[in-house]
Amino acid sequence: MTVFKASLRNFFAHKGRMALSAVAVLLSVAFVCGTLVFTDTMNTTFDRLFATTSPDVTVSPKKTADDGSDQRTAARPRTLPASALGTARAADGARSAEGVVSSERVTVVDGDDRNIGSTTGAPTIAANWTSGDRRTMKITSGHAPRGASEAMVDADTAKKRHLRIGDELRTIAADGDFTARISGIATFQVTNPGAAIVYFDTPTAQRQLLGRTGAYTGIAVTAEQGVTHALLKKNVSASLGAGKYTYQTQKEAADSNREEIGSFLDVMKYALLGFAGIALLVGIFLIVNTFSMLVAQRTREIGLMRAIGSSRRQVNRSVLIEALLLGVVGSVLGVGAGVGLAVGLMKLMGQLGMNLSTSELTVAWTTPVTGLVLGVLVTLLAAYLPARRAGRVSPMAALRDAGTPADVKTGAVRAVLGVLLTGGGAAALYEASKSAKAAEGSVYLGAGVVLTLVGFVVVGPVLAGALVRVLSLVTLRPFGGRVGRLAERNALRNPRRTGATAAALMIGLALVASLSVVGSSMVASATQELDRSVGADFIVQSGNGQPVTPGVERKLRDSASLKTVTSYKIVPARVTTPDGKTAREQFSATDPSYMKDLRREVTSGDLAAAYDRDAMSVGADFAKKHGVGPGDSLTVAFAGGESAKLTVAAVTKEETSVDKGAMYTDIATVRRHVPAAQMPPTVMMFGSAEDGREDAAYAALKKELKPYPQYQVHDQADFKQTLQDQVGQMLNMVYGLLALAIIVAVLGVVNTLALSVVERTREIGLMRAIGLARRQLRRMIRLESVVIALFGALLGLGLGMCWGAAAQKLLALEGLNVLEIPWPTIGAVFAGSALVGLVAALVPAFRAGRMNVLNAIATE
Repeated sequence: MTVFKASLRNFFAHKGRMALSAVAVLLSVAFVCGTLVFTDTMNTTFDRLFATTSPDVTVSPKKTADDGSDQRTAARPRTLPASALGTARAADGARSAEGVVSSERVTVVDGDDRNIGSTTGAPTIAANWTSGDRRTMKITSGHAPRGASEAMVDADTAKKRHLRIGDELRTIAADGDFTARISGIATFQVTNPGAAIVYFDTPTAQRQLLGRTGAYTGIAVTAEQGVTHALLKKNVSASLGAGKYTYQTQKEAADSNREEIGSFLDVMKYALLGFAGIALLVGIFLIVNTFSMLVAQRTREIGLMRAIGSSRRQVNRSVLIEALLLGVVGSVLGVGAGVGLAVGLMKLMGQLGMNLSTSELTVAWTTPVTGLVLGVLVTLLAAYLPARRAGRVSPMAALRDAGTPADVKTGAVRAVLGVLLTGGGAAALYEASKSAKAAEGSVYLGAGVVLTLVGFVVVGPVLAGALVRVLSLVTLRPFGGRVGRLAERNALRNPRRTGATAAALMIGLALVASLSVVGSSMVASATQELDRSVGADFIVQSGNGQPVTPGVERKLRDSASLKTVTSYKIVPARVTTPDGKTAREQFSATDPSYMKDLRREVTSGDLAAAYDRDAMSVGADFAKKHGVGPGDSLTVAFAGGESAKLTVAAVTKEETSVDKGAMYTDIATVRRHVPAAQMPPTVMMFGSAEDGREDAAYAALKKELKPYPQYQVHDQADFKQTLQDQVGQMLNMVYGLLALAIIVAVLGVVNTLALSVVERTREIGLMRAIGLARRQLRRMIRLESVVIALFGALLGLGLGMCWGAAAQKLLALEGLNVLEIPWPTIGAVFAGSALVGLVAALVPAFRAGRMNVLNAIATE
């Protein structure tokens, strides 16, 4: 009990010094808890939505093993015949059954040709209005659609797009465009995660979305009172045929929908938790530094405690109790901040178009427990080594001044261990860069990253002596003069402390540098590949994965501004090789002009011959694996069509990131073996203009496709810019998340300097007494902070560039062959680190400047 009281008094006596460490724990725990609350709330929202919208039993078309089609790019959704509705309605235990028509393969635009769909990736859904929709939607204005000229929209979309009753909407579907006026607005009775929904009457939805009136995309069956969903499913299955369709109870349908979106939520959850883990790792350095300095400052006090009878275990326990208090306070505050962070993320998602209601905020009991356990454990682990060091303080230390110097005996051991770890990591990174297989190389890359990171952390204090002197020559002495020399010596006074403070900053900047190298290399490689391979002037494709409609395809083919037009289709098929093996593959069915649109090199044969009647090409890897070459015949069973014997005319090289491994054949060949109704849609188109008329053709195409906002016309410059923007957006998001770790690292610099000022109170007083001005004192502390920050930046950026270079060599296996070091970014980050050092030193420098000289000299 006495130990606890002493620890409590010490904790509150140094509460100001503990504050920044508590903030580090708070931020890290808040990020973990905020992520868990946010993703749990999203799960709750979708669970409630799926449970409410799913009927008692759902009947849907069955995907066959030979189908292989990607329904995200198919022209129309799969269907089942209208006759199945009557059969399901007559099944034992069925109270009612209703046909459902729904399609996401549409784009809906307003009178100004603006897409009314979501901008966050949520789908636009066109459907028929059914009694099942009344469970989740309430008509709050107007009425449900009553004919082909009427449509109803959801209230969220109407509000965001400023739509009113009477406004005209144009729906772009696979079989053409059709218009309807808004007859009603329906409001969600459950949370709408962001989808835009347009309702039509059933005949209109069938005719326009499915191409015929005798079909549905699903059947919703309602059970009679007392009939379980499982029994109804069994009865409906028996009536329609057990293996003919897919049958799901309400729970199974909800679970299936949840599983589809669950993978996305899991990726987001673990990515956010990964960044929270990085922040926790950085926070460990801050806590270790804090307690190491507090123990050093209290050396005389601890020696007196040992002199009057305190045991090593009691002293050790005293420091750990302080750490426990710090962990509990920081974690409790972090849990509360995490809930606030989750609400903030929900509001942000609402601004982006995904509506998440705070009424469904979900805080599972495991979330605060996880936050508390994580925060307390991390704090105790970080404080363990300083606590052991405190326990080793002898009673004789009471006779010495506080703040004993660092143990210099560990320098040689630390240097050897650090060099061994770094050398092992460097060897692993080298092996990763030389790996012939991505899976094997990834293991080496992960090991190399971990070993070099730990090695740099261990060897950091050893490197501090040399690198801080070099940095001081460049940055401190020219601008600081004698004050700069003092700042340099202060930074070198305790290399272990300097190394630990810099290591916290090093981790975040290493990740920034490595991702910058990978991102820049991806853009440079893709740009080089586009310049080398793409010969077409223009590429037309949808930004949301929707295939090119026949109407748009005709418009492009009829365009007077284009000299050549190429259609590109993806055709699923089963390929049987001469060795008797059958593989599921996808053919790239194109017009012969594609050979000029995309310049592919061949290892053998003639690519032009692959566009002859019943001919094809294969990739080099496929040819090597199955031992095929020009002249061999393959049996190809096209999905939705018949089998055919195709002759291999060419083998294409794999050294590319565009269409790598693709099998090419002529669209005319596919048409001979696949019925028109089963013909896959065009997924993108290529076009070329007459020489010298590219700019005029570009402007003409933009104008011609203005009524179809889902399609983008890209010339090669646009395509490169789009790629650069996509990579840039991804990196900016990652940098934003890494900012948390960098903020914690900055807090570490602030805390180290603040505690260092307290530790050097008497020294500062003496320096002021012999003539050091306040301005010079503040400059000395700022320069010390700058050199520590630059030291951390130098280690982090150097380490990160090595990681990035090794990762790029691994990505070269996928065709990303260019290593690009973003020197402007690296330089900006290095310069920014100096600014970070200046900002971190503002408060400690200000406090040092305000010290009373006599009181400082009198400090024990």
